[in-house]
Amino acid sequence: MSDVELSEAQSRAIAQIVREALARRRISRQTLAEEARLSISTLEKALAGRRPFTLATTIRLEEALGQSLRQPTGQAPPPDEPRHAPDELGSYARQGVSWLEGCYLTLRPSFETAGVIFAYRTEIAWDVDTARLVFREAERIDAPFAQSGSVAVPSQSGMIYLVTNWHGQHRLAVLCRPNIRGEMYGILTTLHAGRGTQLTPASAPLALLPEREVAELQYGRVAPHEPTYAAYRAHLDRVHADGYATFFTSAP
Repeated sequence: MSDVELSEAQSRAIAQIVREALARRRISRQTLAEEARLSISTLEKALAGRRPFTLATTIRLEEALGQSLRQPTGQAPPPDEPRHAPDELGSYARQGVSWLEGCYLTLRPSFETAGVIFAYRTEIAWDVDTARLVFREAERIDAPFAQSGSVAVPSQSGMIYLVTNWHGQHRLAVLCRPNIRGEMYGILTTLHAGRGTQLTPASAPLALLPEREVAELQYGRVAPHEPTYAAYRAHLDRVHADGYATFFTSAP
């Protein structure tokens, strides 16, 4: 009985409730999967709509979250969700971008200390209410500056854009499509806090690596003497060395 698959409408409703619970409680999918005794792959596929929820999976999630996920008998299922993202994000369908959903180790150079790498998590998921992929950052040692926003996947350029627009203030990550390991490389354009209240435009190489593919995860500021530094440095060096981004200067 516990292996019975729920209907598409039930699975869609449960996925929405779980995503809302994750956002409200500010916990990651990995943490929820561990507390529910599920594999992260099972949870991500169910949340992305690539496989239905089973009764057993739903019960474990209910126990982990401490709330009911199933609708009372006779209650009408939720209306169908919008099928495509807005045109300004690429008009993509959910099924066409589900491969992007997941948790990524995110690497960039530290803006404060030369030679140090700043590492944190980026989570990408489908938002039912707005019919788009969204991202949010976690595991940042400077948590108040964690970013969130929308994901653009236009077919014309073949690039992926993580866009933050906070009251007109923009931050943009431009990434090449994932390689065979699911890794994405590109650049981050943002503002760097200088002296006092001064903000300066800044750009840096950026790498997003599926956490399931990373042998040893470390978040925060990673210094050259630490065990994960060499591997992290190699990923950032690929941005320029492998042509994922080009950095121009005004020097002759």
